[in-house]
Amino acid sequence: MRGFRRPFLTLWALVLILALLAGCTRSGGGGGAGSDGEFQKVEIQPGERVKVTFWHAMGGVAGEAVDRLVQRFNSSQDRVEVEAVYQGSYDDALQKLRAAGPEGPTIMQVYEIGSRFMIDSGMITPMQNFIDADGFSTEDFEPNILGYYTFDGRLYSMPFNTSTPIVYYNKDAFREVGLDPEQPPRTFEEFKEYARKLTVTQGGETRHGASIALYGWFFEQFLAVQGAHYVDNDNGRSARATKAIINSPEGERFVNWLKEMVDEGVAINLGRRTAETQAAFSSGRVAMTMDSTAALGNILAGVGDKFEIGTAFLPRPEGANGGVIIGGASLWITNTRPLKEQWAAWEFVKWLTRPEVQAEWSIATGYFPIRKAAYDEQILKDWHAQRPQFITAIEQLRSSPLTTVTQGAVIGTFPQARQIVEAAMESVILGQATASEALAKAAEEITKGIEDYNRTTQAQ
Repeated sequence: MRGFRRPFLTLWALVLILALLAGCTRSGGGGGAGSDGEFQKVEIQPGERVKVTFWHAMGGVAGEAVDRLVQRFNSSQDRVEVEAVYQGSYDDALQKLRAAGPEGPTIMQVYEIGSRFMIDSGMITPMQNFIDADGFSTEDFEPNILGYYTFDGRLYSMPFNTSTPIVYYNKDAFREVGLDPEQPPRTFEEFKEYARKLTVTQGGETRHGASIALYGWFFEQFLAVQGAHYVDNDNGRSARATKAIINSPEGERFVNWLKEMVDEGVAINLGRRTAETQAAFSSGRVAMTMDSTAALGNILAGVGDKFEIGTAFLPRPEGANGGVIIGGASLWITNTRPLKEQWAAWEFVKWLTRPEVQAEWSIATGYFPIRKAAYDEQILKDWHAQRPQFITAIEQLRSSPLTTVTQGAVIGTFPQARQIVEAAMESVILGQATASEALAKAAEEITKGIEDYNRTTQAQ
């Protein structure tokens, strides 16, 4: 069957393997411990100014927002100077991080699925070290956001840009076919029934009821809303993951649901890229789609005044009681830089978590604030009043139970795993394999990658 040829090792994967081989000889990232084993706080002396390098992967509007925040921080005090350096994509940035060695950044932005690698690399000082030594409280932070980056009860990195997927729908199309625009579909069956009603052909052109990208992140979400794990050992949270368990009834149910809608002609397959489904929705060619909360600004701009946009929770099978998993990236402090520089980096990271800063970041980018107090800022209240669709994302996040399912899976080969899952989904939609066959083969491939990774890193 097509779609199951083992992907060749990319440059990115080779760099990671070499990095891990070297990283396993490191101390593990707890630098700065005194003779009693406790992490020591280092004060920046009066008149001293410590430079911190911050590598990130935020381009476009988000990159401009990063630059503004850095400038604000630098001008707000005289002890720490942050230099933000754009490093391209997340994968590009990771390659550059390893090649840089001791000359690398003090702060590194890494996408959520790179967490296992960062921990295993031995290149970082856990964020919890700074939190504990500084007496910093995270009580006000969103628990479902902190949860992803918490391992063995310790926060390893600080959430930075955080999003979840939601359903976007055309309220005007709902009204046209007699559906209540304030009652979006809640279950798989309702979504399929709505898609049937919303599929309309006029003048030789068809508006399809729905289109959902064949994106690996979405597959993970639909496992989670059904309460199912992606890998064993509680998603790699209670012990290191050893195998993929995506070939489950929940995984098959989701893929079959997609295929049934495509086969019936009420959903259209536009491939793996959300850019394609977003464009189709914005133009009115599909009535319902799924995308990140961070895409709201682009979708609002793309739709303009063509129709009214509604947002909804992800649909799920009747009776399912899971929730969504966050996506995005977090900030890691590296232990390859002097300890004083690490503490200077902590000052910046801590500043970024301020409610007013989080409100500004959310408005500029569409990402979630990581702490609850940000929602009390008037500028964010006003922004949400103009974009009530974002409230859906907040409610969905907070209604998701925090479990090892919604914390997300932790494996060192996640980028490759997503590609494997996408190929499997595609093979089912194109009629080249059944959901059972495709997901069993994908699970086997992902498991082999996990085994290779675990063996390479000499799991401790």
